Amino acid sequence: MDDEKQRQDDWANSRANRLPSFTEVLSRRTRPPVDLFMFYLFLQREGAEDILDFWLDVQQHENLCRAYFKDVRKSGRTIKEDWPQYWDYARRRGSIYGTVVGLNPEGATTKRSTQSTGELISDQDKRNLAAAGSDSHGRRSTSPMPRSGTVGSDYGRVATGSPDPPRSTTPFSLSGRTPTLFNLRRASRAPTIIPRSAAITRLDLIASAERIFYRYLSPAGNTVNSQENHEIYLPPALRVHSFPLSSSQEPKSQSELSLMAQIPDMFHSQKEYCFRAMEQDAFPRFLRSKAFGNLTPISALVRLIAGLIILWIGLAVAFSLVFLDVEPKSKRFFLFLPFTVAILFLISHQYELDPILVFLGQSETTPFRTLTMREPYVKKLLLGRAIWVSVLVAIFTTALTLLFWAVPGYRL
Repeated sequence: MDDEKQRQDDWANSRANRLPSFTEVLSRRTRPPVDLFMFYLFLQREGAEDILDFWLDVQQHENLCRAYFKDVRKSGRTIKEDWPQYWDYARRRGSIYGTVVGLNPEGATTKRSTQSTGELISDQDKRNLAAAGSDSHGRRSTSPMPRSGTVGSDYGRVATGSPDPPRSTTPFSLSGRTPTLFNLRRASRAPTIIPRSAAITRLDLIASAERIFYRYLSPAGNTVNSQENHEIYLPPALRVHSFPLSSSQEPKSQSELSLMAQIPDMFHSQKEYCFRAMEQDAFPRFLRSKAFGNLTPISALVRLIAGLIILWIGLAVAFSLVFLDVEPKSKRFFLFLPFTVAILFLISHQYELDPILVFLGQSETTPFRTLTMREPYVKKLLLGRAIWVSVLVAIFTTALTLLFWAVPGYRL
């Protein structure tokens, strides 16, 4: 218990003065506004959520395979006895399940050949991500498996397992929300669901891989229901062009058994490629969006339009007071009201940051819908930027107000 508490304290201290890593976001070790939920919404706004759905579905597939191997070992049999084709394949080619199946001692690693991607994720990151889901998959359950594609609260229950350092506590389920003007582009995809009312079989592993292939890797014309196909881009060397096995019948021929032995590691290289693609492209933009701002693009655009309109009204009133020579001049001080609102909106658009929301501890999820910020370092960053924006608003408002106050009246 003391070791667990110390581990959590060490983890919290290591994150006190830095932004989270991509691995920490995927393993749900971060809090809003830089948690997995917010990252999914960010990708959804760009129409790129399929790549994250694919990564999560493959993660679930690998956790399912890991749970199968653990069940076999708990039954008293070795993987070599239960699945000799896979044992031979893993021994020759290497496998990400080397420790689980007993190919190498605890703590050692078995490397697979990833010719196109190399070792994209560090060994420590791999252990963190695998630990995020393997514990829960290893336990039997009478309920259906979670919906990984939705990145929702069900996935969170699987991904967390034992209590770890603080993770995202935001309850959400993207597949169940009502489409609105701001999220109607595409709701979350139908998930990969595999019943867990009985022991995991090899047919379950085939069914899991089959669904992933037809949903993300097969061209749209090769699927029965094109609505369920959301093909993602992969470089030619990593594309899977066919899936010759069927989850409706047990493989019997030698060639089918050899192909089935590749099922557990089938999508690992593609998963690592997607990890690197998100880490290098989308994730830095996500951090810039949520760690240095708290507005969505649509909300910022609305503030720009409203700011320009209010500024035009303020200037119209100001010039009217000047050219009608309205007395006393002290009435012109009331111009600070429209000028303050207009400049606040315009600078908020420029910085994509609303200081009022920051001072209230809020960050936008979708336009004009907010949640409470809980990531300490992000809150500190945004607070500093909010103070700077407030100073700019005060300077520009004061300058404009004093300018129109100082101009002598001249009745036309």
